[in-house]
Order: sequence, then structure tokens, then C-alpha cells
Amino acid sequence: MSIYSDYIKSVIRTVPDWPQEGVNFRDITPVLQNSAAFRKLIDSFVHRYQEMEIDAIAAIDARGFIIGAPLAYELGCSFVPVRKKGKLPFKTISETYTLEYGESTVELHSDAFREGDRILVMDDLIATGGTMLAACKLIERSGGIVVETAAIIDLPELGGSAKIREEGHSVFAACSFTESE
Repeated sequence: MSIYSDYIKSVIRTVPDWPQEGVNFRDITPVLQNSAAFRKLIDSFVHRYQEMEIDAIAAIDARGFIIGAPLAYELGCSFVPVRKKGKLPFKTISETYTLEYGESTVELHSDAFREGDRILVMDDLIATGGTMLAACKLIERSGGIVVETAAIIDLPELGGSAKIREEGHSVFAACSFTESE
């Protein structure tokens, strides 16, 4: 967790029963609207990664872009979008993964990385881990090395961060929420 974890968590809005009854949606919009909170969020990641060798931030469509781009700028590395299927204009590689009620696919430009590039994978939230693991598989297939996976929020009770660790990847989140919070 970040040194700013409690503060960031206090700014995140919980929307009960959205998108369906029984779900507590964790809304990062207030963090983005609050300049001090947004700075502390980005600083959390900068402090974590500033001394690691990172060649690129691979940020997952779309909220991962919000934190991935300023972090890449601060770290002086490249930014690579991992997009939903059909959104990239050049030759792509894709990875399909299972959702609760179906499948989804993410894509990456086939020339996004060089062999051995060290990549940080970013998203806004880790729930079941499917999207993050699909992005990791794409990066590894393209020759990149996943240094770590990172998110603003981890929902550990949903098992995603544990699944990511079981696949051999390190996980960092600025904060986490239990279902009862």
C-alpha cells in the first residue's frame, strides 16, 4: 500500500447497489476531481517505481490510461495502451479472457515492445484479475517482462490479486477495500 493509502481511500466514493443491487461500486472520480488527491495518487506510484528499471507503462483501457500516462511522463518511460478489441489501428496481438458472464478480449500493437523490455502493467482496479492477467500474457507474448502489476484499488475478497500472484506477478495497489467497507 501507499503512504497515502488512507487519504486516497477516504476520497474514493462508494456507490451502493450500482451497477446492480448488492454491489458497492468504488468510484475514483472524486480522486480525479481533487487536485491534491490526484497528485498524491500519482506520487504513490512515482515513489514506488522511480528507482526501478521500467521501459514502459502498459495501461489498460480506459481508466488505466488516466494514471498510466502521467506516471510514464514522471518516470521518463514510454506509454503503451492495452485496448479493448477493435480499437487499435495497426497490426495487433490479442488475448481473450473469461468474465463472470462471458468473454472479453484485449489487444496490443504487435510492435509495442522490444524483447526484454521491462513493463509495469496498470489499471484502475483489481477485481477478479482477468483483465490484468490477459494484459500480462500479451506483454510476455510480445517479448516484454512484467515487472509488476499496479492499480489504484484492490478488492482482495474477489480473488484477483491472489490469482495474479499465483501466476507469478507482483501486485501493488494504492489502497484496498473489503466488501464491508
